[in-house]
Amino acid sequence: MPRPLRATIHLDAMRHNLARARACAPGARVWAVVKADAYGHGLARGMRGFAGADGLALVETENAVRLRELGWTGPLLLLEGIFDASDVALLRQYGLESTVHCAEQIDLLEHANLNGPIDVHLKMNTGMNRLGFAPHACAAAHARLRAIAAVRRITLMTHFANADELEHPHLGMREQLRRFGVGAAGIDGERSLSNSGGVLRQEALAGALASDWVRPGIMLYGGTPGGRSALEFGLRPTMTLSSALIGVQQIDAGEFVGYGSRFRAERPMRVGVVACGYADGYPRHAPHGGPVQVDGVRTTLVGRVSMDMLAVDLTPVPGARVGSPVLLWGAGLPIDEVANAAGTIGYELMCALAPRVRVTEDDLEPHG
Repeated sequence: MPRPLRATIHLDAMRHNLARARACAPGARVWAVVKADAYGHGLARGMRGFAGADGLALVETENAVRLRELGWTGPLLLLEGIFDASDVALLRQYGLESTVHCAEQIDLLEHANLNGPIDVHLKMNTGMNRLGFAPHACAAAHARLRAIAAVRRITLMTHFANADELEHPHLGMREQLRRFGVGAAGIDGERSLSNSGGVLRQEALAGALASDWVRPGIMLYGGTPGGRSALEFGLRPTMTLSSALIGVQQIDAGEFVGYGSRFRAERPMRVGVVACGYADGYPRHAPHGGPVQVDGVRTTLVGRVSMDMLAVDLTPVPGARVGSPVLLWGAGLPIDEVANAAGTIGYELMCALAPRVRVTEDDLEPHG
C-alpha cells in the first residue's frame, strides 16, 4: 500500500475563496494568481478551482501555454512579462497579456513583428523596488507603448509591499497609493492595484483603493498575507496535508529524540513517529512545540524533523497507536499557524509540497 502521507486539494474551498475576493472588491474583475503550480495545488486544479475568475495570472510562460492546452480560453497575464524575443511571438499565438516593467521589454515589443493586437500592463514601482518604472517615468513609458501599432490596451498596475499593515512605519499602502496617483496622472486606461492584502483591506481604504482589476493570490488558497487569520476573513483552507503514525516509542525521562538529540524528555512519555519529513516539503526548521493533530487532538512536535519522518508528543493522546490519523495542516489546524511556528509563511509550505506526496481532490460541488 502507498505511504500514508497525502495532500488533499479542496476545489470547493477554492471557489469559495474566489467568491470572497469578489465580495471584498465589488465591481472589480479578478485575476486569480496561479503561479508556482497554483501555489503547489497543481496548475490544472487551479484552472478548475478558479474557473469563475475573469483571468488567470502567473509568471511562467511555459505554464501559460500549458493552460491554453488544458482548455483555458479566458485572459492570461504574465506577471513578469516577457524575457526575450522568443516570448514575443507567444503573446499573439496564445493570446497572452504581458506585464511591461522595464525599458528593455518595450525595446523587444518595438522591434517585434507582432502581426496583431496585444494587451499590456504597465507596471509602476511605488516603493516595492523590485520591478516597475518609477512614477515620474511612467508617462514616457506609456507613450512608447502607445506608439506601438500592435499594442491595444494598456492597464496601469502596481504591487503593494506592506498590504498586511495599512500604516506600516516605512511604507504604508496610502503612501504607495499617493505615489501611484502621481505617476498615473493624465494617463488613461484601466487600473490594477490590489494583491491579497489589498483585497482583504479594500473596505478600510474605501474609494482610495478602487480599481478595475485585483490580483489575489494567497487568499484564494486559504491563507493570509498577515494581520487577521484566514478564518476571520471568511476564507477556507484549500489544502489538507495528512498522514498517520507509523511507529510509537515509549521513552524514559532523560532520553533524547531525533537527530542531534535536541529534545530531552523530562518525564517518561510516548512519542509518535509520523510519515512526513522535509523531503515531503515539511519545514526542517520547524521547532519543538510546533502544532500538529493526532486523532483530532492538538499536540506538538518533538525533536528535529528528518527527511522522511517527524516525531510528536503523544501525552495528550493516550489512545494513539500505529495507524492513528495525523493532521499536519488543514481545517482545524491552519497552515498559517504551522508556518508561523516554523518562522516562515503559508505560501512557502504550499509551494514546497514535494512531488512524491500523493495528491487527491475533494470536490464537493459540481464544476461542469
